[in-house]
Amino acid sequence: MKIVDIKDVKIADTVHKVAVKKLFNFEHATIVHIELKPGEALKRHLTPVDAFFYVLEGNGIVEIGKERKEIQKDQLIFSPAKIAHILVNESDDIFRFLIIKTPTPTSETKIL
Repeated sequence: MKIVDIKDVKIADTVHKVAVKKLFNFEHATIVHIELKPGEALKRHLTPVDAFFYVLEGNGIVEIGKERKEIQKDQLIFSPAKIAHILVNESDDIFRFLIIKTPTPTSETKIL
């Protein structure tokens, strides 16, 4: 068993320049916690594997390919591999979500 307390995980230095905490990194899956402050966004990018976004707090905008939707707490969104996507906080509150990548990527994410 492995238990991770998010308060003990340091913010990672990533190209997105937002609060990213890498919680688990196994062969079959990677789980990342992201917190976007109002006005922050991930950079548009392609992930080489499938990803799921689970909203923990707040609401935001997700664009996957040509689809753009508002998402909110307790929603789970599927993002297929190699499709451009972005998550944005256009609200006045914190937007927190988990990203579950499966399997763990063996190649780099491509920033667009």
